[in-house]
Amino acid sequence: MATLPRVFVSRPLPAEALRLLEGRAQLTVGPDRASLSADELAQGMRGADAVVSMLNDRIDAPLLREAGRLKVVANYAVGFNNVDFKAAEELGIWVTNTPGAVTEATADAAMGLLIASARMVPQSELLLRQGKFGGWTPTHCLGGHVSGATLGIVGMGRIGQAVAKRAQGFSMRVIYFSRNRLSPERELALGVSHCGLDTLLAESDFISLHCPLNEQTRHLIDAAALARMKPTAYLINTSRGPVVDEPALARALTEGRIAGAGIDVYEDEPKVHPALLAAPNAVLTPHIGTSTLQTRLAMARLVVADLARIFDGQEPINPVNRPVRPRSFAAA
Repeated sequence: MATLPRVFVSRPLPAEALRLLEGRAQLTVGPDRASLSADELAQGMRGADAVVSMLNDRIDAPLLREAGRLKVVANYAVGFNNVDFKAAEELGIWVTNTPGAVTEATADAAMGLLIASARMVPQSELLLRQGKFGGWTPTHCLGGHVSGATLGIVGMGRIGQAVAKRAQGFSMRVIYFSRNRLSPERELALGVSHCGLDTLLAESDFISLHCPLNEQTRHLIDAAALARMKPTAYLINTSRGPVVDEPALARALTEGRIAGAGIDVYEDEPKVHPALLAAPNAVLTPHIGTSTLQTRLAMARLVVADLARIFDGQEPINPVNRPVRPRSFAAA
């Protein structure tokens, strides 16, 4: 009987997701908490053929070199800035991710934050729960108008395009800035116009971030960028926390230099800047952009499909890198 591959899942997945791996691998599942130390990751990866990593698992070159049996890092996320995929490539280790599975849920979350921040939904609910609602008045909880507003999307990949589709339902004018411009036909179908980042910052009533985190996008939205925004504008971030300079955002909100923000990701998760927590014009959620059972199961199916292909000696469906000499399961 063939030996089943050893798979280290760094954090418990929903039970339905773990069942997809039953019978296909010898599973070791990490502790149920937000993050693991480098030592805990190293221990879990030692002797493993595959690791199913989370977006907050920092898998660097030393960890990869120490994991001598490792064939694949299957990142349970669409982003992969937490993995040194170049070092993995040199070592013959595949890195995969879960694109597509997270698109709709994240786009829903972005639009939810946009509406919630503009219409002061959490603040209004708190006022009501605290018994401070004294009845309707013309000046009660005045927020921003969404329908017909200008939406600026930074990063027009799958999620950015899904947000643009949703914006059509609100008759929004959509402009975008992205490293790769869409085709004229796709721009026409989505009803979007390409522009420079400075133009987007200056003209948008809402700015929604959907770019990957890399050295070019780290602190893309800094104090200077925030200063270019309208004082009536809102910033929405469901991408990665370090794309925004969090202290600079907290100052802009506290000083009223922008109208508000809807934030789901943070620069130093799970920590959040105290001034951001205190800002009354910030709607904050605890990184729930993909938090639907359907999405998490879809992500698991992509992970399992690529693990199975790699262990069968095939290329994965969703590779992040492309090793010249991939390690084979048979040679382990």
